[in-house]
Amino acid sequence: MTAEAPEPLLEDVRPFTIDIDQADLDDLAARLRATRWPEPEPVDDWSQGMPLAYAQELAGYWLDAYDWRVREAELNRFDHFLTGIQGLDIHFIHQRSPHDDALPLLITHGWPGSVVEFTKVIGPLVDPVAHGGRAEDAFHVVCPSLPGYGFSAKPTETGWGVERIAEAWDELMDRLGYQRYGAQGGDWGAAVTTQLGRNGGRCAAIHTNMPLGRPTPSAKENPSEEDLAAFAGAEHYRDWDSGYSKQQSTRPQTLAYGLVDSPVGQMGWIVEKFWAWTDCDGHPENALTRDELLDNVMLYWLNAAGGSSARLYWESFASMAGRGRVEVPTGVASFPKEIVRSPRGWCEAGYNITRWTSMDRGGHFAAFEQPEAFVDDVRAFFATVR
Repeated sequence: MTAEAPEPLLEDVRPFTIDIDQADLDDLAARLRATRWPEPEPVDDWSQGMPLAYAQELAGYWLDAYDWRVREAELNRFDHFLTGIQGLDIHFIHQRSPHDDALPLLITHGWPGSVVEFTKVIGPLVDPVAHGGRAEDAFHVVCPSLPGYGFSAKPTETGWGVERIAEAWDELMDRLGYQRYGAQGGDWGAAVTTQLGRNGGRCAAIHTNMPLGRPTPSAKENPSEEDLAAFAGAEHYRDWDSGYSKQQSTRPQTLAYGLVDSPVGQMGWIVEKFWAWTDCDGHPENALTRDELLDNVMLYWLNAAGGSSARLYWESFASMAGRGRVEVPTGVASFPKEIVRSPRGWCEAGYNITRWTSMDRGGHFAAFEQPEAFVDDVRAFFATVR
């Protein structure tokens, strides 16, 4: 399915090229053709999930027009590697800047995302001069795939939760020779980045587009309009948008049978969240192209990651916010269509916030949806800690 790789060697960093067997692409096409479709939903919106008409339209595009070989070549323009950490092969992009004094930056994705989310921002972060920026804002960028996601190996034992991933990421940065670095992330990437910030050490500062905050006593007793909006968002998520997390955090193995067997099932499970969590005015293709949506789906489908990705919820969802305050400098980019947009006051107890930016547009997949705004804020924050 992927490029052949030897057994993991703990101190070995190996170049990796995405090279999917044609037999796997033929199998995908056959499964798409053989899809057994359900009846249409008895509503005229997304309130019961991804509408049948759009699912068939997107699946038809996937079968007849989407060209994985073109997309594969686009992904391979970045420098990919594998390395064994704690007995598990970890895939990562490592794009070094032409500027030797660039700041190392570790960027972590979440679910249902992947390293595909960062393809628009790696270039501007690594080589700002070529993208209208300043040399002093350059980064050496490292984007790992979470265990069980993308081209990283799947854990065969329990224990790969947020804390262990943060330890592994710090080990990765040490292995790459980076003794001082910044970290960035959203979704599970926010949880891992937050834990890296708590741990401190080589991680000098963090930036997140999904800060993990809790309501303050004053927000509960005398809520402001911002507090009320956050409470309403949390209530909507709990009542209408969190079923996926309950299933993934309790019975990921049962879910895996459908997601790993059916490409349309995997597509619907993921793309519905891009409808719900992007700033898309009611349709995911207002935020991202069909190719971009399917690129991300492909990293789950090709690696049969429907179950292995869900297990992170089983490991860590109940304690996603973690414990302890982040004392290193913290930058926050707060996007208006985030799943739950925590006000700054809810986050101050958990982070040493030194920069907070309320963004004009964008949602949960910040780097994917609003790459220029994302890059600008990352540059501006880390300029304060270089």
